Amino acid sequence: MNDIRVAAVDLGATSGRVMSGRIGGDRVQLDELHRFPNGAVRVRGSLFWDVLGIHREVLAGIREVARTGPLHGIGIDSWAIDHGLLDHDGQLLGQVFSHRDARVEGIAEKVVAQIGAATLYGTTGIQQLPFNTIYQLVAARGTTALDNAETMLLLPDLLGYWLTGAIGAERTNASTTQLYDVRQGAWAVDLCRELGIPDGVLPPLRDPGSLLGMLLPEVADELGVTTDVPVVAVGSHDTASAVVGVPADTGSDWEFAYISSGTWSLVGLELGQPVLTEEARLADFTNEVGVDGTIRFLKNVMGLWVLSESLRSWSERRYQGAELGSLLAAAAELEPLRTVVDINDPRLLFPSTPADPMPERIAALATESDEAIPHSPAAITRCILDSLAVAYRRHVRTAAALAGTSPEVVHVVGGGSQNELLCQLTADACGLPVLAGPVEAAALGNVLIQGRSLGADLPDLPAMRDLVRRSYDVRRFEPRDGLDWSAAEARIS
Repeated sequence: MNDIRVAAVDLGATSGRVMSGRIGGDRVQLDELHRFPNGAVRVRGSLFWDVLGIHREVLAGIREVARTGPLHGIGIDSWAIDHGLLDHDGQLLGQVFSHRDARVEGIAEKVVAQIGAATLYGTTGIQQLPFNTIYQLVAARGTTALDNAETMLLLPDLLGYWLTGAIGAERTNASTTQLYDVRQGAWAVDLCRELGIPDGVLPPLRDPGSLLGMLLPEVADELGVTTDVPVVAVGSHDTASAVVGVPADTGSDWEFAYISSGTWSLVGLELGQPVLTEEARLADFTNEVGVDGTIRFLKNVMGLWVLSESLRSWSERRYQGAELGSLLAAAAELEPLRTVVDINDPRLLFPSTPADPMPERIAALATESDEAIPHSPAAITRCILDSLAVAYRRHVRTAAALAGTSPEVVHVVGGGSQNELLCQLTADACGLPVLAGPVEAAALGNVLIQGRSLGADLPDLPAMRDLVRRSYDVRRFEPRDGLDWSAAEARIS
């Protein structure tokens, strides 16, 4: 195998990182060289991403990778849905909104009433989330930015454009927008026109593994490299790259479920074809494009966002003993399943504020459901983790029933794979072994896709996953008996 060293830019909603990835010696290796905090900025009541600040940090990270060794390629993955609008000169029009901005409130209901839920799902196959790109663009109709936009670029494509000058939309991320026809593998132009979205802003589609282009001269000069460094379109939706990095031993079969666990939890299966049945629509499952023509059949679950926002609230109030490690230890000693809530309740979507803190929202949901009210930070932490495990159980089982499969194991990757209590609860709830790790699955998938494009002998997903298994250890959690998870699930039905 060729010795290939690349920069993998992996952006999350709360932090970003730039990794040095090396493929060689029959292993894949990651080294984190640059990490920076991320988060939305509130200005005059709206939530925006500091996208120029993100770009600055991305450049700093790539520069560090180049400083410490050869640089053969660059790839960028991030969360989905959010985008920038460019004018005809290629300049950014306005700010980049966060999907948690309140401008989308009520938009989804209006679109569904106009298009019809079955028609919308039959075309796009996408889960009905109120902040999908389609609703953001409908909310932007009549604004100066959209009226003057030449093109729309999702966040990884925008950052790639600033590196290379190349315009395009990588397919795994484009498929999350609810503007992509999952049957045709093309933009849903008729849908855009019916909704008054200017379809001319939709850029050309490109596949993961394709070449965006070489670095612009001024960018190469700033990074201290030559202009012959390619930027590769990886699975630019971080979950698409994370699923590539799942160390599953699958061959040609689809026998595993996965949970990409971070700010969001993405719970689902890897399939060969989309599931567009009425049952799948009513269950609100999504069909997103994966690498090598696969489909990520999954459910978005609120994830560890709820816990991180609770931690932030407790920190602002200077609660003693409200650090994550001590809270998890205390939560593990509490009565299991004492309080469970619907972790996907839309009231948990928006950031915690002093006037509306996340812990109080959890307590309010418990009150509404006649659950025991969790008062202490440890009790709220236990409630969040139990509720996540219940949600994972429901969605793993529902996905399997809808797709007609029987997964034998659940792979948990991402930051949540380090949470031993959550991993054990997931095994217990699902009644399946959980294999936890690697933590940086998205960055690994990013590196592997780049590596294949740059000449590494990685012809397919099984080969990539075999390399991950040989390079990284995982922890196994066996399911335990003794708790009635079915009854807990019924309490929030």
